[in-house]
Amino acid sequence: MLVDHRTYTVKPGTMAKQMALYQEYGLTAQKRHLGEPLAYLITESGEVNTFIHMWAYKDAADRAARRAAMSADPEWQVYLQKTGEAGYLIGQKNNLMTPAPFAPINR
Repeated sequence: MLVDHRTYTVKPGTMAKQMALYQEYGLTAQKRHLGEPLAYLITESGEVNTFIHMWAYKDAADRAARRAAMSADPEWQVYLQKTGEAGYLIGQKNNLMTPAPFAPINR
């Protein structure tokens, strides 16, 4: 299993707007191609103004195929355009991770 762990930073005061924009324009398309997220979380303490989401894939080839299909989806393109125009996002960090042998993820 391969987990894509992404951390996004938004401008202070824009988290609710970014979440609403994603829910309206991005969520359906993303779930159509990637399935249900392993987690989608908003930071409450520590590095505020950040949110993370994690998606589980069978392997790197599965991830590449599903993300390519999502990138080609016109609905996803609308979301990317709207989120770019909104300008709420100011940073992104991606980590590809595998579960430790003693803590498997059962999907």
